[in-house]
Amino acid sequence: MPLSAIELHRRGVEAANARRFAQAQRALDAASARTEDPDLRARIDGTTAYVLAQTGEPASAEQLCRDALGRSGLRAETIAVLSGQLGTLLTHSGRLVDAEAELTRAIDTLTAAGDETTELANFLMNRSVVRMQQRELDSCIADLRRAVAVYEANDDEEPLAEARHNLGYAALLGGDLVTALTLMTRSRPKLAAISDLAAAISDLDRAEVLRDAGLTTEAEALLEQVATQFGAQRMRQARGESEFHLARSLLRHDPAAAERAARTAARRFTALANHGWAARAEAVRLEAQQRARPRRPIDDAEFARTARALDRGGFRTEATALRLSARRDGTGRLPRLDDAAPTPLRLRAQEVRAARAAAAGRDRDALRAAAEGLDLLTAWQQSFGALDLQASVAMHGSDLMFAGLAAAARLRDPAILFEWSERARHLSQQVAPVRPPRDESLAVDLAELRMLRAELAGADWTTDARVRALRDRVRERQWAATGSGGTRERWGLAEATAMLDADVVVLSYVFTGSTLHAIVVTSSEATIVDLSWERVQSALDGLRADLDMVALTRGGLMGEVTARALASRLAILDAELLTPLLLAAPTAARLAITVPGALGGVPWAMLPGMSGIAFTLATSVSRLLAAPARDRTRPTTIGFAAGPRVPRAGDEVARAAAAWRDAGREPRILESSAATVAAVTELAAATDVLHIAAHGRHAVDNPLFSGFELSDGILFGYDVDLIPRVPTTVILSACELGRSSVRWGEEALGMTRVWLHAGADCVIAAPVAVPDDVAGELLSAVHTGLSEGAAPAVALAKAGLDTGLSAPFQCHGDGF
Repeated sequence: MPLSAIELHRRGVEAANARRFAQAQRALDAASARTEDPDLRARIDGTTAYVLAQTGEPASAEQLCRDALGRSGLRAETIAVLSGQLGTLLTHSGRLVDAEAELTRAIDTLTAAGDETTELANFLMNRSVVRMQQRELDSCIADLRRAVAVYEANDDEEPLAEARHNLGYAALLGGDLVTALTLMTRSRPKLAAISDLAAAISDLDRAEVLRDAGLTTEAEALLEQVATQFGAQRMRQARGESEFHLARSLLRHDPAAAERAARTAARRFTALANHGWAARAEAVRLEAQQRARPRRPIDDAEFARTARALDRGGFRTEATALRLSARRDGTGRLPRLDDAAPTPLRLRAQEVRAARAAAAGRDRDALRAAAEGLDLLTAWQQSFGALDLQASVAMHGSDLMFAGLAAAARLRDPAILFEWSERARHLSQQVAPVRPPRDESLAVDLAELRMLRAELAGADWTTDARVRALRDRVRERQWAATGSGGTRERWGLAEATAMLDADVVVLSYVFTGSTLHAIVVTSSEATIVDLSWERVQSALDGLRADLDMVALTRGGLMGEVTARALASRLAILDAELLTPLLLAAPTAARLAITVPGALGGVPWAMLPGMSGIAFTLATSVSRLLAAPARDRTRPTTIGFAAGPRVPRAGDEVARAAAAWRDAGREPRILESSAATVAAVTELAAATDVLHIAAHGRHAVDNPLFSGFELSDGILFGYDVDLIPRVPTTVILSACELGRSSVRWGEEALGMTRVWLHAGADCVIAAPVAVPDDVAGELLSAVHTGLSEGAAPAVALAKAGLDTGLSAPFQCHGDGF
């Protein structure tokens, strides 16, 4: 018996909701052919319009909906459904004002009828999307919560997951990234069970969370992936949205690529006659063009025309942002913002004020505008505790930070430049973290990731779907579980000089984005020294490759060639970065160094002028001086762990352990199969000094997935954050784990920072490969010094002198 028109329509709706559009269209065509009922035919046409819109025919979809609404004799409920469908179509085409009117008409009619139907909840969902885009978040959330209640009452699990996902998107727009990621991650499995396209739509929104959290590499990979999926299904609107968000993600770090992506998206929206979204893409293109070619005169007419188009489409926040960008050159009045404006928009306003002041030569006004913007960012950061999130959201303050640093450098006042150097160091450290509670579910997820890492050895394991799902869940758990405490105090120059010991000199390096400076601070004075960024940059280019080659090709003709090349680079860095500063402080016995991300790869211990000088790479001067005074007695509990497949690990550990036995301490040693993740984390929680000799891997895109290779898999940075009490001193004898990823100009985040964040005072590590015999002999001598009660930086400097070895091991944190 053939299916009825009602049943065919129901099947068409189910297929459309599951994004199986070809199947939906077949069912709807068959349903339309089998009914003469005007109301049913109108409903079929409404669903067909949705399918047409999703598959790239928005004009035909709108016309079909309007034609159906124009028929006489339809019931009020049918008219409401068609109005809601038309409102949904108008939403996708960027006509938000008209869309809200149609959806409100539908909602009011269905509400008056007294039926809490799924259709009512669907229209509430769609109106919430309109209000999201208009940044009317309170009314948006009210619609979503009402829709959730209806779905729950009707046991509609699939749309319920979508509604909760959309609550996450609303949280994103409100700046609550933790709630956004939590809701989206928890909704995704249900959405993925609906269809691959439903999962792709979820991923499109999750990519926005990652982008706003500063995790742009991951966001962009996800956006490229979903754009391909939408393209394969001929979903031109969704593909254009993916390209639009890709352009927004690229904007800060690759404006030329952002301009290309935005232009492609604008062309796609224009072909769809979607003028609102075309204006959004055009706004990103103009912003990217301005960043890529800052000296090019602004086309006021083009900016104004695009801003008006955004206003017409209901995208008022984006229109205001574009008008702000158009005033960056100092002409015209800035649009007014109220305190309820979104945080990114208020940050943009401060960026523009700083740029205008700097262009007019008003550096103190530029400093004031940049400082107010960074204070606003700090207030936002106070809702975050997780290390990766604090570091990555610094993206939103990078332009402000560089504007402040440049203005401070031009003013030539040591106190002001020191203040801004400390601001730069604190950009992701202003908020003191609260250690996350022990989370057994997180531990289970990390264990599963270890198994997958081993299973996928030799391949790019991060592309595996199982790894991506676990990675997202681990991040969501960590973000949600880690709270934040108060803000850390930042000290000024007068306080720093008063606190410094007479034999300690601070070298604070400042990179403005184009120039390099340093402040030499002693207990009595501070001096600004200008440095040649051009010469430093030339020496840094290829430095890492030379360091690695020297470690691998010792001896022989090739070894001599690479050794000479490295010596030449180190001599330049010594002459440019160290010699001029030590001339200003000739009696320095100990150095506290703070560096921007641009200098993160300098092997300070190998610079000729550093021989015999105890130094530490401090996260900031304020944090170094605020550390409580310690009684440098000999540590009482010592731990060693040797990972697999490191031929020299056993010998290195044995030699280092002997130094402690000679001092009357019996260290705990884990080797071979005993060196498991659980055993090493337990050892870390019970020791004052921990030394790990293992293969290490630095994950550039997410340093918290950096780690050591132990007998049962990788000990990740996330595992470190779960250790309730970490050692005072940690020695990482693992290639790469002294490296950091530069985050947004001034920020650096790596495995050393993970241990410091977890509570270690000092981490000794190397940013590049070190020959086995050098590491073994040098670190054995370091342990001799530690066992005698020497501070880590002092022990490391003395070890270099005693052994005559030059190696890139250096102290991070408080080495004194």
